[in-house]
Amino acid sequence: MVNLTPNPSYSLTIRFQLPHQSGMLASVTQAIGAAGGNIGQIDLVERTRKLLVRDITIDASSSDHADTIVAAVKALEEVKVLSVYDRTFSLHKGGKIRVEGKLALNNQEDLAMAYTPGVGRICTAIAENPERVYDLTIKGNTVAIVTDGSAVLGLGNLGAEAALPVMEGKAMLFKAFAGIDAFPICLATQDTDAIVEAVKNLSPVFGGVNLEDISAPRCFEIEARLQKELNIPIFHDDQHGTAIVSLAALFNALKVVKKSLEQVRIVINGAGAAGVAIARLLRKAGATKILMCDSQGILSTSRDDLNPQKREFAVAQSGSLAGAMTGADVFLGVSAPGVVTVEMVKSMAKDPIVFAMANPIPEIQPELITDIVAVMATGRSDYPNQINNVLAFPGIFRGALDCRAKAMTITMYLEAAMAIASLVRASELSPEHIVPSVFDERVASAVSAAVQHAARAEGIAGN
Repeated sequence: MVNLTPNPSYSLTIRFQLPHQSGMLASVTQAIGAAGGNIGQIDLVERTRKLLVRDITIDASSSDHADTIVAAVKALEEVKVLSVYDRTFSLHKGGKIRVEGKLALNNQEDLAMAYTPGVGRICTAIAENPERVYDLTIKGNTVAIVTDGSAVLGLGNLGAEAALPVMEGKAMLFKAFAGIDAFPICLATQDTDAIVEAVKNLSPVFGGVNLEDISAPRCFEIEARLQKELNIPIFHDDQHGTAIVSLAALFNALKVVKKSLEQVRIVINGAGAAGVAIARLLRKAGATKILMCDSQGILSTSRDDLNPQKREFAVAQSGSLAGAMTGADVFLGVSAPGVVTVEMVKSMAKDPIVFAMANPIPEIQPELITDIVAVMATGRSDYPNQINNVLAFPGIFRGALDCRAKAMTITMYLEAAMAIASLVRASELSPEHIVPSVFDERVASAVSAAVQHAARAEGIAGN
């Protein structure tokens, strides 16, 4: 059974009333602690001579765990629970983003310039010189976040409506980390042709397109067709964002163990969008020994169930994930919870590197292999070395928009990974610090500069 750590995604606030007596609050905190909750802020809401009303914020590990904590507080004599609210649901109420005008409309003069008749002059200028759309509209700083809801996080095919909270969150990250205006486009179709046509028809508004949570293998075709048929950058974050940050982390992890990318034996578990993109970028970076596995084991040339993307990485060797990991230097997991055992990690080469990036439950819990691995990374924020795509995509698009790149390329991704890795100085590098913080203000600008350099070198920059 996986023991999940309490975390803010299951955060709740309990408002309770208790007698104004010494030791009463301690009874509440002890009950919460005994139930496994992590206590945060405690606020005094109301006080009389006889009663106190307090709010207490608690992190749980699941919805069921939160219910257990609430039940423990309700069971206390003389303590009355007045209300309970889920902080994550409260945060999402009414949505997380909004559109606001940049200019005040205070009088008829303002209206005449911002809208009719003055706006007609702007329309004419763009019609005469279409490139001016970048200067005179939102296009030059706006990204479409496009999904069909077919592969939402690790939750599966939830559909367009259920994908919207993720896309809103993505828009917030674009704005917070790179100053980019992004908008969620959740399409009510999972037909490849229909998605491609919809994005093409929407493209005049946007300077770039971030594809998100679209299932494999359709995501590969959708990205390729849009990149071919449009002259704005198309980026599938589940593929390339994951690959960029994984490579950046691996660059630094290999420095820790003093091994070279060209020589290490790498096992990738998960042959969907992220796994394939990671393998492609690793090859570009110089990796030569890659074994990729899916739920059926090693992608072997003897198998007849492989799609074109999987066949790209098929090898003569066959067998299970356990067999693949024997003697491996690096394990990169973008697959499923709990598929790696302690024994499998013990079978790896000396000073193994394990990136267990299944989220929210990794391929193996870090606590189980603390004394075995040399470097450990996950996709979670409550462990060191979080492989988080927000290190990549804001800067990627900042750079692409600023140089008006006509496409995204694997060279851009490689240079972005190198830029991220370079932000961890040699004096700071350690087994628990191989990537910069997502709140490091240098990240987006460093990635942006690397992307612009690559775009200009490849001749795909528009300015």
